[in-house]
Amino acid sequence: MGSRSPELQPFHIDDFPFQTFDKLRYADTDRQGHINNALFNTFLETGRVEFLYDPKNPLFDDDAEFVIASLNLNFLAEITWPGRLDIGTGVTRVGTSSFGLYQGLFQDDVCVATAETVIVQTNVVTRRSTPLGMKTKRFLNDHLFIRKD
Repeated sequence: MGSRSPELQPFHIDDFPFQTFDKLRYADTDRQGHINNALFNTFLETGRVEFLYDPKNPLFDDDAEFVIASLNLNFLAEITWPGRLDIGTGVTRVGTSSFGLYQGLFQDDVCVATAETVIVQTNVVTRRSTPLGMKTKRFLNDHLFIRKD
């Protein structure tokens, strides 16, 4: 198991300001009969994409895009087929040109993985970081991850 921030421990899906899900497919299983660990990143991507990319109302600025600068994934338990996987996403920090996300993957209310991701907004031409716009910062600040004890 990897290290994780002590203040960001696995909780419940309802602790996350944004929630979605993925259906587990038989094709996702491996020889041991559980969901292949390579799929954990795919599930996290589902949460990030549904959170960040609304084609009708994009968060990134014109001539900009989001790129992952780092991703720290912690495996906590196996995922088994069949079923559904709930995905929670919340913002941990908002910087000048980057922000942090914290995500949890849950099967049957059990946290099976957590991830901390740093995402940077970059200019599509220069490929360098570019400041986040006010609309983006407002959206991100509206989705801060705050643990409910």
